[in-house]
Amino acid sequence: MEWIDRLRGKTVGLDTAPLIYFIEEHPAYLETVTLFFEAMERGDFSVVTSTVTLLEVLVHPLRANNKALAEEYRDILLNSKLIMTEISTTIAEHASMLRALHNIRTPDALQISTAINAGAVCFFTNDIRLPKIPALQTLALDSIR
Repeated sequence: MEWIDRLRGKTVGLDTAPLIYFIEEHPAYLETVTLFFEAMERGDFSVVTSTVTLLEVLVHPLRANNKALAEEYRDILLNSKLIMTEISTTIAEHASMLRALHNIRTPDALQISTAINAGAVCFFTNDIRLPKIPALQTLALDSIR
């Protein structure tokens, strides 16, 4: 796919939704997210996300007492080529600036700030509510499938 080829050799920021669609095999998005994560595992590009993703993906399985699903999320976040970054003071301060300038929610600001801090060129998401951030191109699932 052309959009995957354009990411080659770059760093991509990852929002939580594409990971959920991949692990839980969302029928509308599975083909697209599978291509993305297979390319990541091949080393075609680097993918970075923050520990916010771990927090967000574990809520549903923990509420449902679904230990297997929680473990599947932990496995991809902790044992794959996906780079999970902790929230530093630098990232938090930049996120607060993003919130002030663009009026975005705290989790989104932290995710975007993490991506920018890691040198990402785009942010893989499905959140169409996100404003344009000059330092980062948004790559929305619905725009590429």
